[in-house]
Amino acid sequence: MLLADVALPVPLARAFTYAVPAAMQEAAQAGARVVCPFGGRRLVGVVLGVREGEPPPKVKALARALDHEPAVPADLLAFLRDLASYYFAPIGEVVRLALPPVDRETARELEEPSLFSEAKGIATRRVRWAAATERVEEPGALRGQASAILAHLRAVGATPVAKLEERWGNARAAVKKLEELGLIATEEREIPADPFFAEAAERDAPHEATKAQMAAIHALISALQSAVAATFLLHGVTGSGKTEVYLRAIASARECGRGSIVLVPEIALTPQLVARFRARFGDDVAVLHSALTQRERHAMWKRLREGEVDVAIGARSALFAPVRALGLLIVDEEHDSSFKQEEGVRYHARDMAIWRAHRAGGVCVLGSATPSLESEHLVRTGKATKLRLPDRARAQPMPRVELVDLRRVGAGPTGDRRLSMPLYRALEDTLRAREQAILFLNRRGFAPSVRCEACGKLATCASCSVALTFHKRDGVVRCHYCDYQAPLGAKCASCQAPALALEGLGTEKLEESISTAFPEARVARLDRDVASGKRIEAVLTRVRERQVDILVGTQMVTKGHDLPSVTLVGVINADAALSIPDFRAAERTFQLLVQVAGRAGRGDVPGRVVVQTWDPEHPAVALAAKHDVDGFIAREMVDRKELGYPPFTRAALVRVDAVDEHVARSACAQLAKVALATEPGGTGVVLVQGPAPAPIARVRNRFRFRLMLRSAERPPLRAVLAAIDRARAELDREVRSSIDVDPVQLL
Repeated sequence: MLLADVALPVPLARAFTYAVPAAMQEAAQAGARVVCPFGGRRLVGVVLGVREGEPPPKVKALARALDHEPAVPADLLAFLRDLASYYFAPIGEVVRLALPPVDRETARELEEPSLFSEAKGIATRRVRWAAATERVEEPGALRGQASAILAHLRAVGATPVAKLEERWGNARAAVKKLEELGLIATEEREIPADPFFAEAAERDAPHEATKAQMAAIHALISALQSAVAATFLLHGVTGSGKTEVYLRAIASARECGRGSIVLVPEIALTPQLVARFRARFGDDVAVLHSALTQRERHAMWKRLREGEVDVAIGARSALFAPVRALGLLIVDEEHDSSFKQEEGVRYHARDMAIWRAHRAGGVCVLGSATPSLESEHLVRTGKATKLRLPDRARAQPMPRVELVDLRRVGAGPTGDRRLSMPLYRALEDTLRAREQAILFLNRRGFAPSVRCEACGKLATCASCSVALTFHKRDGVVRCHYCDYQAPLGAKCASCQAPALALEGLGTEKLEESISTAFPEARVARLDRDVASGKRIEAVLTRVRERQVDILVGTQMVTKGHDLPSVTLVGVINADAALSIPDFRAAERTFQLLVQVAGRAGRGDVPGRVVVQTWDPEHPAVALAAKHDVDGFIAREMVDRKELGYPPFTRAALVRVDAVDEHVARSACAQLAKVALATEPGGTGVVLVQGPAPAPIARVRNRFRFRLMLRSAERPPLRAVLAAIDRARAELDREVRSSIDVDPVQLL
């Protein structure tokens, strides 16, 4: 019997076997979507492979095929199988990451109308396309551009006329002639308009590159033309023009007939980057983001799959875009922790971008002003090549950084030590010069905690072992882990004394304090409480249009924004992240400080940065003040190697949680016993730490325990993880467990 092995979107780490009806034998091929009976439901799965064999008992038949040709190309399907294996993730959950939304008919058949949502009145735009016909031209009838365009259309298929114009200046006249001769046909196609394309983008030409930019561009073009897999770390200071290097590399990939994917930490925070891409390449760019409806998402996926668009931009999930002839993968701000998926399939988009480019024989570019130690280690071990952009593209000096020692410097006129006299005077100078300032505090809310001054108890979440944060605008205390919220009462919940006091400082309170201290200033705030999606760009647009004097924000203000009128950056508390129980705490602090400092002085006026700190001697703070990335990396590498932490070892985190604390602890101990009893083989040793409570011991009323595993070699670690993965099936049904390979967040 002809059998199909199908990946279904269920949390089981195996494929399911179905019989292939005779009528479906042509359609049921690897990568095709099929509707499968599963229990009492019908699910959409992807065929992993088809084979002849003895059917298992009570085998069911496939219900129907959804595609005439595979929805998941062979190269992408092979990549997804590798990813599932590496992260010990269910293959069905992994494959689902690359699938388009189903159509309306399928959603109705599955009795899941939510799988297909259609917004009414979707804006569309019309694009003219040209395609070669089967007619053959008379010998010598064509010359020049007309001949070249016809050869191109025959080689690559239907192409937008606008794209032909980018390559051949007289394309419209040539297309008209070819159409009159019957050698090509043109048609108008209507496609959904994307929110990122609401306004026209004025086309630009490649900017004059600096010497360092040209060296990087030539290295990337050479690698693309060689069609040999290569990885590059593009280390450029803030404002050094990394985007121009990206644009030139994509243009080269297009000339080679290859597609590109650009990954950014968060698409809503990078509208400027999208605008730069549209200005260079027009509207033939796919922007993948959460604001798209299912219909728009399906249309975008289809255009990529059919080769109508060859550049995709998006956050980590854009890694799975079905770009044809993929030749270039760019990871902008590669150090950013948001590239790691923390729920479901726990993949790291940066690491998998390197692997997908390698499989495709393409080029992967990792760009950052503050490279991760993992990427630097790739360079040092010969697995990547470093390209440097040591200076700002417009020759502006790096901003001058002043450290304010809060142990010795008192408060400014406000009386609050968190607004020191040097920072207060710097804000006065900036406002007097009619320039702009950014104040960075990586803690949202009004007050991070509420304490009773009678009994000393903190107001904590009933479901999580964390303090509740007071949000003044909404008049509530809120848990930032489970989203519980309640009005702030007048009395302590423990002793009933009317003695509640607000402690600490959040961005909401900082905004209020700055508005009071500088009543003439126009103050705005950028954090998750006030801005998401389009509202983020609205705030940034006000800043660019000089409608804001002081912008207060969390790390959202550090994400690569180009704000030329910002001359002052103030860091309220540089030490906030250093106390987090994570071996990467110093690295993250350093990266945040360098990145936020890089927002200053990007225009014609030199920048200034005031960093308030309780520990100015800490290497992360002291070296950030000098913009000394190489110095910090060298020092941190020594510490990591001595302690046996990544990138010198491979690590994995096994997480276990349950409503009952004893059940969770016992389950974690059971997995630890399996790990210790497993003989990994070879000379490698696997260090097993735990079971231990997680730093945040309870979230959403579930107690959390974990194991940390480390090894200098990958094979022994994987052998132990495989044993743990098998043992997870034997745990109490009340227990949830997960394996996190190469963990980023340890809380």
